[in-house]
Amino acid sequence: QLVESGGGLVQPGGSLRLSCTASGFFLDNYAIGWFRQLPGKAREGISCIDYPGDNTYYADSVKGRFTISRDNAKSTVYLQLDNLKPDDSASYYCAADSTATTPRQMCVLTPGMDYWGKGTTVTVSL
Repeated sequence: QLVESGGGLVQPGGSLRLSCTASGFFLDNYAIGWFRQLPGKAREGISCIDYPGDNTYYADSVKGRFTISRDNAKSTVYLQLDNLKPDDSASYYCAADSTATTPRQMCVLTPGMDYWGKGTTVTVSL
């Protein structure tokens, strides 16, 4: 399974670092993506990274503010969230995909994922 952590309440302009850790398996050969979802809205792929981490994808809404990275030795993928805005408030999920050919494909086409985490909540508010 995948376990997300690092969410919380932060003021606009603040930062958070989300972590996605694999439990019971290794992230070798899995592309990892971060998705977010607001109640009643579709899940949005915001950032994805291939294995071993040479290529990344960012949605326009987060480009320049969020940074994805992975530590394969720790089977963990990180999402650094900087300059947060109230519109970034959402539940954030990570997913692992063994079949995506590019990070963009994973984030935009959202093929069937092998694993999903249960999510962590980010709230950006004064």
